Amino acid sequence: MNITRIGIATAVGAAVVAIGTGIATAQPDDGEGTPITGEALTKASQPALAFTGGGTVTGTEVGDEESYYEVEVTKADGSQVDIQLDENFVVVSSKTDPPDADTEPDGDGN
Repeated sequence: MNITRIGIATAVGAAVVAIGTGIATAQPDDGEGTPITGEALTKASQPALAFTGGGTVTGTEVGDEESYYEVEVTKADGSQVDIQLDENFVVVSSKTDPPDADTEPDGDGN
């Protein structure tokens, strides 16, 4: 009985943390680079989500070729916005892909 309670408490706690932050597991969106972690992830996610008016952080990268930080936000309509931030977490540019855009290359090079 105690094992069941511990399991339920653990599952509920994990769900609360995931929902409370509003941030999905943030991995680099192109399979390269280093994901943003720790306090920097929170500091980069906040201005990116404010800039897009909400959504879910679905990818991050430190040292992106276009800026110091890149945060990918997927909005409720399915569109994805790549937010470029400088080392002070200030938005410097963005790029929006429509909901049905295929931004990842296919295995055959298309």
